[in-house]
Amino acid sequence: MTYNPISVTELNKYIKNKIDSDEVLNNVLVKGEISNYKHHYTGHLYFTLKDENSLIKCIMFKSSAVRLKFEPRDGMKVMVFGTVSVFERDGVYQIYVKAMQEDGMGSLYKAYEELKAKLEKEGLFDVNHKKKIPQFPKCIGVLTSNTGAVIRDIINVSTRRNPNVYIKLLPVPVQGEGAAEKIADAIKLMNEKNLADVIIVARGGGSLEDLWPFNEEIVARAIYASELPVISAVGHETDFTIADFVADLRAPTPSAAAELAVPNISDIVLKIESYNNRHKLALKKKVEFMRLRYEKCMNSRVFKEPTQKINEKYMLIDMKVKSIQNSMMSIYKDKKTNMIKQISKLDALSPLKTLTRGYSIVQKDTKVIKSVKDIHINDEVDLRLTDGTAKAKII
Repeated sequence: MTYNPISVTELNKYIKNKIDSDEVLNNVLVKGEISNYKHHYTGHLYFTLKDENSLIKCIMFKSSAVRLKFEPRDGMKVMVFGTVSVFERDGVYQIYVKAMQEDGMGSLYKAYEELKAKLEKEGLFDVNHKKKIPQFPKCIGVLTSNTGAVIRDIINVSTRRNPNVYIKLLPVPVQGEGAAEKIADAIKLMNEKNLADVIIVARGGGSLEDLWPFNEEIVARAIYASELPVISAVGHETDFTIADFVADLRAPTPSAAAELAVPNISDIVLKIESYNNRHKLALKKKVEFMRLRYEKCMNSRVFKEPTQKINEKYMLIDMKVKSIQNSMMSIYKDKKTNMIKQISKLDALSPLKTLTRGYSIVQKDTKVIKSVKDIHINDEVDLRLTDGTAKAKII
């Protein structure tokens, strides 16, 4: 029996026609759990629908996706309505989804949300607990698989940014059973032996199941307890794991983690040169300012005539002294004039003034005699006249 060979394209087209002609496959309602979900920039949705035993690829074009009332996520259980057909170029069959609705939350996603809420309540995501990433680390500890693009990307980016940095790889499984325990043990070992200045926990993208070790509680608590700062770089930019929330810093990709951990030596050199130039310019300006200030000081009268200020003070003192003397003379004259007035008043009232008019004062035993009753015959008395005293006897 002779067979004529056909091309791959013809075979795929034949299979496509067979499937397209099947009425059952033209309108199918399938339920399952979303995995490997990607929202393309064109608006199309690409994902895998799976159950416990198998999976099927799905695509939902933008024209249908705009009618969705929810945002699909990995781990979400949904029901999709659409058509099964073959994509001829790749020879794969998939569901072309026309409509989709939620059918509850997948078990993994539910466990993820429950653990996230529990750890957040305990404070494992607290910003105040997060440690600062060292600015100039000498050694970067990397926990990831020793094969694959992740470690190569980290090494390439790190050595390009700073050839002097040392990358210390501690290989760990990044998916599958027992991976979480080994990742946690590696974090503890890094801390116990002080093997690095900062730790990068990394792996490439994947489904929720693939990333699940980084959603385990044992890994979260190991990161939280780490004395060394931890950068989480798990999955792609849109993937978030429990490890991302607990880590001291989250990087969208492993390459980005290397950029965050390792400073660019070229940028540092440029910055140092910039600082050096700024310091030189500042010093030059300072010297120029001090020179101008010196010249100003030397041209000032204080330096040209240093005694001028002292002489001015002397003049001020002389003026003050003259003012005090004038004040004292004025007071003296006022006092003298007042004294003369008072003396004149006293002189006008003085009994001695009366004596000049021919009167005298009779005293007995220094007491003034005012009445004849105060004297007796033969008493000796003193007579005070205007120009002296005389003795007299009462007869």
